[in-house]
Order: sequence, then structure tokens, then C-alpha cells
Amino acid sequence: MIAPIIGPAIRHAADALGSAALTESAVVRALHPLFSRVLQRKEIYLANHSLGRPLDQTADDVREAIDAWYAEMDGAWNLWLREQSTFRHNIASMIGLDRADAVVPKTSAGQGLRSVLNALDNPRVVATRGEFDSIDFILKTYAWKNKAKVRWVEPAPGRPPRFRAADILQAIEKESPDLVVVSLVFYATGQVLEDARSVIAAAHARGALVLLDVYHAAGVIPLDFLSLGADFAIGGSYKYTRGGAGACWLAIHPRHLSDNSLRTLDTGWFAKHDTFGFERPEEPLLAPGGDAWLESTFAPLPLFQARAGLQLVLAVGVDRLRAYSLSQLALLEGELQRHAVACVRGGPSAETSGGYLLLPDPNAPQRCDELKAAGVNTDARLGHIRLCPDILNTGEELSRAAAIIARVLRG
Repeated sequence: MIAPIIGPAIRHAADALGSAALTESAVVRALHPLFSRVLQRKEIYLANHSLGRPLDQTADDVREAIDAWYAEMDGAWNLWLREQSTFRHNIASMIGLDRADAVVPKTSAGQGLRSVLNALDNPRVVATRGEFDSIDFILKTYAWKNKAKVRWVEPAPGRPPRFRAADILQAIEKESPDLVVVSLVFYATGQVLEDARSVIAAAHARGALVLLDVYHAAGVIPLDFLSLGADFAIGGSYKYTRGGAGACWLAIHPRHLSDNSLRTLDTGWFAKHDTFGFERPEEPLLAPGGDAWLESTFAPLPLFQARAGLQLVLAVGVDRLRAYSLSQLALLEGELQRHAVACVRGGPSAETSGGYLLLPDPNAPQRCDELKAAGVNTDARLGHIRLCPDILNTGEELSRAAAIIARVLRG
């Protein structure tokens, strides 16, 4: 696999943690100083599954990109192009790819989905009702415009509803699709798709491609994209890698990087064989490998915005972050139960759940407003309040949050 590229300040902080499992005292001592600006906020932030909290360095990274623009004008592109390469390299390292060019920067995960749809001709698609709103909306729009035929897999009833691999397998068997679109971790419930390998294998046996939405997995759950064997993955930096909006990506399995038959309509001059040669042959000659999936002039600032958070995740290690996340979730769950607040996980066990807990509540959006007014910042989806601690939350904060939540929910 690819070794990550990590700057000295973040490397120094991560080294101070040592190599053992993360502890709160070590995290507070070594990592919290990297977040002095955001830690000034007087609230308990438990929406880390939504907008991740940025490092202090993030502002300096974006300023570096803008300062180069002022100082060098078009010469800034040398810096900006290097940052694009670094971003691709580090995403590949995080998700278990052995080629940086297999990662294609996008401004949204939906843009990655459209790139794949636009490489196929009126595809038959199997997808679940649990896909994120943007993915759901894009697929429905393609179906409405007769650009795709979509078979939707419904969840099994329950609170929260859960998607079963068996139901997805049945849809694949019945429909013989061209493309299967499914989340590795479902955004609304945090459910990890169990037996994802069987779903991928069944799709391949039927000649279908598989696109995994890993937005709620990348950075919080260890990923090995090559081992999973999916054809594509989409994700982004908004959540667990603390990079804000606009720094997303499409990952392509290397077996497709020399497949000239799989050519997307979503393209532009950065996908040309010689981007800066300005030649215009009648046949569009593509760049080699994953560069053939690039598009027009990219937005450089989101890549700088994403730099520090991505480096931190890589320096600390997703495996250690996952173990620490599970310990925090167990603590928060225990505190909520102590206050007689019912909560659930996305899956039947910790290992089959993503990075947050759910509180069932029919008035979840209103409750979130009340919680924020009381000092706990979180969010709601589909009848549930979502609670996601991260490395900036202490045990004392989680205990205090549980008490506040109990008080608010009781009115």
C-alpha cells in the first residue's frame, strides 16, 4: 500500500501519542492543542458525523494556497497541482489503494456517481432506499429522464430499519443489473452493510459493476478497497477527515484503469492525453490510468482545506481511531442508559455500527434545536437524533451531554 504524506507538525503530534491504543489523557495532551480555535466554542459538539471540526492548521493551509495566487498569479498552479497529487495519494493510502491515480478528485460524492452512470448506457441499477439524499435524488432523476432503470431495495422493518444483504442479493439475482449502488455504512442509521463481500461477488457473477458509498466509513472505519473488490467508491472530506465541503473523490479499482471501453461522458481538458498541448484531434485521446477520469479545471482550495484533517487521520491511524470511537460510544451509551434514555446502534453490535448512536424521536429536528440551545450540538435524520463523539470530546463532556439530553427529552 501507499505510505501517507504527512507534514512535520502533525507527525510530531501523532508521534507524541506513541504506538499504543489511544487514551483520553494522551489525546488531550498531544492532539487537542492542534484544535485550539474550535475548542473555544462553548458547546458539546456531537455532530462529528456531519461537519467535522477543523484543525488550526487548516486556516494556514488555505492561506498558503491563496498567498501563492497573490504572489505568483498563474505560477500558483505549480503548488495547486502538487496539492492535487498529494490529496490523491493520501486518499489512496487511507482506503487501501496501491495507485494514487486511482483516486479522482470531485467536488461532491454525487459527482462521482454521475461519472460512473455516464460511463454506462442506460444502465439497470440496483440501489437501496437507505442511500444518502443526493445519491437517491440523482438516481431518481436519471430514472425520470429514462437514462437509467432503478430497482430499489427496501429496508427490513424495525427501529432503526435495517438493510439486509440477503435482500440486495435477491434483487441482484432477479434484475441482473449493470450497476449496484450501496452504502458501506448507511448515512441515516450508521448501519454497516454486513456481508458486503458477498454482495460484491454476487454482482460480479451477474456481470454488474459495484459502486460503494463509503462517505460514512472512510476515516472512521478501516477500509481495504482492493480487498473488498468493488469497482468504484465515492467519499469525501466533510465528515471524519475534517476537510469541509468540496473535497470529495471517486476511487476506481485499478483493474479498470486500462479499460478503454469504460469511458465517462463527464470529462474535460484535464482528462486529455496531453492537457497542456492544446492539440485537438477528432478522436478524444485520454490520459493514461485514472487521469482519464479527470474533468475540467479543478477547484484547488478545497484540497488545501482537506489537507490537515486527512493527514491527522493517517498519522494517528484509522484502526486506532476506530477503537477509540467504539470506547467513546460505549461510554456515551452507558451514560444515556444511566439517565433512562433509550438509544440504539445502527447494527446489532458495535462492530456492525458506524461512528454514532441514535435516539429514536418522532420530533427529532425540533429536539435538536432544543438540545443546541441547551449546549449540545447534534442533528437528526429520519426520526432519529444522531450522536457522534470524536477525539475532541472528553469523558466528562459525554457524561454532561447525557444529562442534558435526558433533561431536554423529558421536557
